[in-house]
Amino acid sequence: MPDDLTTVASAPLVDQFGRRVTYLRLSVTDRCDLRCTYCMAEKMQFLPKRDLLTIEELDTVARAFIERGVEKIRITGGEPLVRKGMPELFERLGSHLGRGLNELTLTTNATLLEQNAEMLVQNGVKRINVSLDSLDPETFTRVTRRGKLDQVLAGIDAALDAGLKIKINTVALKHENVSELPRMIEWAHGKGMDLTLIEVMPLGETGEDRIDQYIPLPMVRDQLEQDWTLHDVDAGLSNAGPSRYVQVEETGGKLGFITPLTNNFCAGCNRVRVTCTGRIYMCLGQDDHIDLRSALRDSEDPHQTLDACLNRALLKKPERHEFAIDRRGEDPSLPRHMSVTGG
Repeated sequence: MPDDLTTVASAPLVDQFGRRVTYLRLSVTDRCDLRCTYCMAEKMQFLPKRDLLTIEELDTVARAFIERGVEKIRITGGEPLVRKGMPELFERLGSHLGRGLNELTLTTNATLLEQNAEMLVQNGVKRINVSLDSLDPETFTRVTRRGKLDQVLAGIDAALDAGLKIKINTVALKHENVSELPRMIEWAHGKGMDLTLIEVMPLGETGEDRIDQYIPLPMVRDQLEQDWTLHDVDAGLSNAGPSRYVQVEETGGKLGFITPLTNNFCAGCNRVRVTCTGRIYMCLGQDDHIDLRSALRDSEDPHQTLDACLNRALLKKPERHEFAIDRRGEDPSLPRHMSVTGG
């Protein structure tokens, strides 16, 4: 091992398939104030707070990734804004913007966005993703098991007023919101927001039958094309993420499709996920992981140990995920919930 740790730490994160990791999704909590039927059980057992990385540790992990070439960090959960200390964390992470970090963002359910929008803008956040699956109050409450739609819509309006650019993420649910999707797309595009549709992902036991929830997005696209003209957006103009985008001629907005089940999207994967407990998952759809928390808390030289962990993680990053929903009567899901991994 070279003596110059700076040289080692500056080496880019490249996996065995030649993909460079430039995007970190960093979870800050597994807790959420909603209980969406496709995401978690109604009576969730959340992690003890002592198991979570501290604000300082989260910043240390972020800095380690930035030193290795990560340019974008997305804060996730659970619902990130339910955790105490978020202003401090965003202030810390925002200080890295322009110093290796090009973008700081988050995914939120918007229940607490109204009181946090200005804080995000002040710390350099320019755009966010909002998870929203219905504009019908009854459907929204049924899917979230407890949410209030008015609170979410007020948060979205506050964020737009603060100057944040918003993309709406909507999980397509066969018996809940499919008929409502055209209305949601028109609403989002009318407010200048893109919208991305997502297939149900088999992660964790939720108390619901995912086969009953699942609808293939190619089928949804076919339905939309009966009334709308959809133009594929050139992949070179899109990002390196899993969404495949179209331009909707009638609304003038952009619509994305994330299809982990019907169309594997892993070839250009540029991301890894770190959980709120410090586990790095190289793939959302597989359970292999490396513990970064022990590197932070148990090592005499956390910086060097953390860097070595990142090297090991990249060697383990798989070529593709293994999501599947195909056989009734068998549980196809990974044991961990999406809220634990980070969305």
